[in-house]
Amino acid sequence: MLAELMAANAALSVIREAISHSGEIVSAGKAVFEYFDAKAALQRKANSQGNKSELEEFMALEQLRQQEERLREEMIYAGRPGMWDDWLQFQARAAREREAKRRAEIQARIERMKFVQTFAQYALISILVTAIAAVITWISVRLLGRV
Repeated sequence: MLAELMAANAALSVIREAISHSGEIVSAGKAVFEYFDAKAALQRKANSQGNKSELEEFMALEQLRQQEERLREEMIYAGRPGMWDDWLQFQARAAREREAKRRAEIQARIERMKFVQTFAQYALISILVTAIAAVITWISVRLLGRV
C-alpha cells in the first residue's frame, strides 16, 4: 500500500508542478495516468484487505483526498477557467475506459477458457474412442485368435 501511495504522491507533485508552470494539465499527461493507476491500486488494496489494517488504509485514502483538494484549489486558482470540471470529466471517462478494458480482458479470458474446455472435451472423446477400439481389438484377438 505504501508503494501505491508514494506513486500517487509523486504523480500529483508532477501534475501540480505542470499546472503552476503552464496552467494546463496536458503537459503532465503521463503523470495523470500514473496517478490514476496508483489511486485505483490503492483503492483496490484497501477494499480487498478487509479489516487487516483499517487505520492505515483510511489514512492513505485520506491523504489522497487532501491532496486532491489541494489540486482542485490549484486548478481553480492557477489553471484555466473550467479546468477542475474538465479534470472531473476526464477522471470519469478514464474510469469508464479502464472498466471497459477490464471487462474486455475478462471476456477474452472466458473465451480462452471455453476454447480449452472444448479442446479438452474433444481430446477426451478421442481418447475414449481409441481406448474402446483397442479393447474391441484386444477382445477379438483373444477370442477369435485373429483380427
